Amino acid sequence: MNKKLKSTIFLFSILIIGYVIIVFGSKSSNDESSPNIIYILADDLGYGELGVYGQKIIETPNIDALAKNGLLFTDHYTGSPVCAPARSVLMTGQHSGHTHIRNNGEWSERGNVWSFEAMFNDPSLEGQRPLPDSTVTVAKVFKDNGYKTGMVGKWGLGAPHTNSIPNLMGFDFFYGYNCQRQAHTFYPTHLWKNTEKDILNNYIVTKQEGLDSGADINSEESYKKYNQADYSATLMHNEALNFIDENKNSNFFLYYASPIPHLPLQAPKEWVNYYREKIGPEKPYVGRSYYPNQYPKATYAAMISYLDQQVGEIVEKLKEIGKYENTLIIFTSDNGPTHVNHVDIDYFNSAGILNGDRKRVKGRVYEGGIRVPMIAHWPDQIKNERITNHISAFQDFYATVVDILKINKPSYIDGLSFLPILTNKNQKKHEYLYWEFSTQSGQQAVRYGKWKGVKTNLQNGPQTLQLYNLDDDIKELTNVSNDYPDIVKKIESIILNARTTPSLEKFKIKALDN
Repeated sequence: MNKKLKSTIFLFSILIIGYVIIVFGSKSSNDESSPNIIYILADDLGYGELGVYGQKIIETPNIDALAKNGLLFTDHYTGSPVCAPARSVLMTGQHSGHTHIRNNGEWSERGNVWSFEAMFNDPSLEGQRPLPDSTVTVAKVFKDNGYKTGMVGKWGLGAPHTNSIPNLMGFDFFYGYNCQRQAHTFYPTHLWKNTEKDILNNYIVTKQEGLDSGADINSEESYKKYNQADYSATLMHNEALNFIDENKNSNFFLYYASPIPHLPLQAPKEWVNYYREKIGPEKPYVGRSYYPNQYPKATYAAMISYLDQQVGEIVEKLKEIGKYENTLIIFTSDNGPTHVNHVDIDYFNSAGILNGDRKRVKGRVYEGGIRVPMIAHWPDQIKNERITNHISAFQDFYATVVDILKINKPSYIDGLSFLPILTNKNQKKHEYLYWEFSTQSGQQAVRYGKWKGVKTNLQNGPQTLQLYNLDDDIKELTNVSNDYPDIVKKIESIILNARTTPSLEKFKIKALDN
């Protein structure tokens, strides 16, 4: 056999082997071994607002059931203490010292971005600052590996006229709020279905519009305009169920970014009535921010129980289509409970075992602002109720996904896969977790084993580190920095090296980015 023929045969053999590997060795959208994944993100749900985390008033039996047949995380953290940057961390797998979006600062240079009417007439006023075009979101990773990808709920990572909308960031299907300011009403004039407006049977009520002059604050009729026809959380939920049903013959990823229980206080009447009976008489809220409400406690509890009802309906849908056993459901929250007075977080003990002071919850890098509930439910892999104190954060979801898909972890993500602990295998630990937040006077935090380092007031210049031993002081009441200089030195070193300078001026911190 001559050399030319041998070479031809060799090359042909390589091509055949390669073809066999591609056809039989790659994942497809019908790969039975790959789980479906549903990531449910509540909005401003506190660490203590679920029954399995100690809640005594609000009932969450369906979410509790996920934990009782799954894995409950005691030490899970959001990516940031407010909406947009937390979602940026989740989508990019980069912590808040690396991810592009690092605070909630609105893109106000465009015009009157806080007017519902102006945004309705001009979609270019909607939405938040965009992610860079080069961003590879976790949704795109799913899509590139044969999954159908869907999102319902609140996006908050790019305006309608930018390239940073869900359909251009890896999602095959999207239904919900493009803009987190629009989500300041559960009765909006429109939602977005993919790239088109879905006009709803609602009318504009501005955030500054209080009760009518002379209205009786104890009459339900006075609050009628705050409870209209099309409730966004129901519409988005129905689209989620439809997405699951339509993709029952494929592997799918559903990002369910519920706006519940973020303000305003608006909930289905049957749930409000249930909690009116349970809670009893209460004082109406008649302020002008986030709308008045006749039964604020009952309504807040109603919102969370309605979300719980929706979780139960998702589980039932999975059972109906035969996908329950091999679907990984993750339930968590984007940050701690609200600091706004409309919600009585003391009454509900919303922060649970954490510090519920209103200066230590949402918007702050103390535990009450960034430690959040997380439950993982995957019947095929998690057979019994388990609780873990594994320290984890939003960026870890991206790393877990690439681990599940058996692809190489990209160098640009900061996360650590928690797949091993889901499957009861040896779990690696983070050396540290890092946060920064440029608003609320500028903040940084580090979780380093049992230690928590915090800096505040960084927009006013360099600050000394506050140090807390979380094993002994979960409420972060006692600063022990003077007692442990070596730990302070270590955390200072982490703070110095964990971050990059943000590309946008709005996200810079004076003490760090001069």
